[in-house]
Amino acid sequence: MMKALMAALVAATATMMPLSAVSAAEDVVIVYDASGSMWGQIDGLSKIEIAREVMADLVNGWSDDTNLGLVAYGHRSEGDCRDIETLLEPGPLDRAGFIKTINGIRPKGKTPISAAIQHAADLLSYRDNPATVVLISDGLETCQADPCALAEQLARQGVKFTTHVVGFDLEDKAHANLACIAENTGGVFVPAQNAAELKDALAHVQSVMDLQPMAQQQAAPEPEPERQPEAEIEIEAPEQVTTGASFKVTWSASIHPEDYVTIVPADADEGKYTNYQRVRGDTENRLIAPAEPGLYEVRYVARDGGRTLGATPVEVVEAEMGISAPEQVTTGSSFAVSWSASIHPEDYVTIVPAGADEGKYTNYQRVREGTENRLIAPAEPGLYEVRYVLREGGRTLASTPVEVVAAEVGIAAPEQVTTGSSFAVSWSASIHPEDYVTIVPAGADEGKYTNYQRVRGDTESKLIAPAEPGLYEVRYVLREGGRTLASTPVEVVAAEVTVSGPDVVRAGSRLRVAWSTSIHPEDYITIVPAGTDEGKYADYIRVRDKLEGDLKAPAETGLYEIRYVLREGARTLASHHLEVVAEDAPLDDGAGLSAPAQAAAGEIITVSWTGEADGADQRISVARADQADFSWLAAHKVGADKTLQLQMPAEAGTYEVRFLDVSGRKVLGRSIVEVR
Repeated sequence: MMKALMAALVAATATMMPLSAVSAAEDVVIVYDASGSMWGQIDGLSKIEIAREVMADLVNGWSDDTNLGLVAYGHRSEGDCRDIETLLEPGPLDRAGFIKTINGIRPKGKTPISAAIQHAADLLSYRDNPATVVLISDGLETCQADPCALAEQLARQGVKFTTHVVGFDLEDKAHANLACIAENTGGVFVPAQNAAELKDALAHVQSVMDLQPMAQQQAAPEPEPERQPEAEIEIEAPEQVTTGASFKVTWSASIHPEDYVTIVPADADEGKYTNYQRVRGDTENRLIAPAEPGLYEVRYVARDGGRTLGATPVEVVEAEMGISAPEQVTTGSSFAVSWSASIHPEDYVTIVPAGADEGKYTNYQRVREGTENRLIAPAEPGLYEVRYVLREGGRTLASTPVEVVAAEVGIAAPEQVTTGSSFAVSWSASIHPEDYVTIVPAGADEGKYTNYQRVRGDTESKLIAPAEPGLYEVRYVLREGGRTLASTPVEVVAAEVTVSGPDVVRAGSRLRVAWSTSIHPEDYITIVPAGTDEGKYADYIRVRDKLEGDLKAPAETGLYEIRYVLREGARTLASHHLEVVAEDAPLDDGAGLSAPAQAAAGEIITVSWTGEADGADQRISVARADQADFSWLAAHKVGADKTLQLQMPAEAGTYEVRFLDVSGRKVLGRSIVEVR
């Protein structure tokens, strides 16, 4: 399914800018959504991963003469509405560079759609030049702006400013908030909820977009010295065809590749068209019969002037269709539908409220070559009807009534869980495999979700508790309509964690860190400069099921924090302050250890200390600087004297003299010695 979705998205963007509409003189900028919601998943794959593959396929199939630019938003900071950046200036297409840039984007922040479109328009000098923007977004404006009003303003001020919009994984009610951007600039809006829906919607978009150059060329025809304006074309088609059916058309010759064949009412004015096909260099193709029965004619029409060069009559007769479905189904459930015949593969079956206007649809399936499929029942109980609808004209050929009744589901979860922890959830039945369970703040609006799991065919799974304590509820939500079928309250309480480590370490050295408990295996331990913003991290380790691990100290000296950070919400639960000193700085924890900074290979040096030998087993050791604390090349017991003669290794390198309290497992002093 993901591959189909990717292919459909590529088709969407390519369809929006056919080669005849976007020439080398017209620049194109893609405005790319890198807001935090792009980490959301569709069928187990994050939307950002899908988008990367889509964009790679897109540029690999793009025309070489396109000047392509890229603008991204939300990719550098989490809460900044100004986070908009030109990643690629419009220019000759560099496929490898474009793909590398896309793959380097990491979603983080907000969704400043209006400001991003304005940024792209200015980049294209839209007031002076034709400009095309393609917006790909999985969310709505989150920065207190009105993208609909902005789009209208840009279209009014620009020479020929057009924005096409792909709405990626949006709820139906959100479509209008993005569609207006396309509508107000003469572009197209394509919702991409799933692979089949997107792919099917684009067939109509392609026809609409391909007509735009025809109108422009009529206004300013190109010189064609070899054209034969008086040519007559013989055209053939069946005498009778069925409403909405695909049928074969042939013509005797192609005068110009952008001439077209179309089917129109028998008395239609010159230059009128409905469903059509460019002749290209061919002499045959297929058209789709109109949805209404009657007398029509198939015409061969000249690209220049819309003059008919040949025509033949066709009678369109009513198709006979039967359709069946269960008399009663459960809200959100999948149910079987069958029909007597497929008129056109892109006709569809859908379920709508009883008496809904012609052309309305909700969940649907294309008929393809089959006579049966499955639909998903609406989320709201009531009286509905299942319809067989022609792709051409959106006309209903057959319908049957269906009653949708409320589903009964129970859900259970612990009364109390710890912030960021994984906890079990169970439910009484799975209505549809793409329904989901989620945890949200108590009283959250319908359709809201945070961490979630698809129910698949199971009745239990695990969720991750939010990072903030408070009152929440676990919900069973229908995939269809985002309606909550069942919920149960859960209190999220603060987790108690401590983290410990050394107070002082040398730059670049390894250090051991310990924590009191592991809340979730994907929580992590990291070292960051003191006072760093929440959620930032550098070198880190996952806690897994351990209580200690090793990190590498930063290369820069200064004050730092060791943090325990929740995987859910990136919230810091505990921290420990750490000072990073120079790589060769002596470290002391009471021993007062002193040793020369340099020595010759094999030289005997004098080591001294001031601390008392309180432990039962204390030693002076020499070790490679990268050896573990209680590993050594040589070690000598500490006696009553406060000095010791110590022979350095014969091999040059960086070594460390250590004062060890072996019985207490403590390092009381360290001193670096460079052996040359």
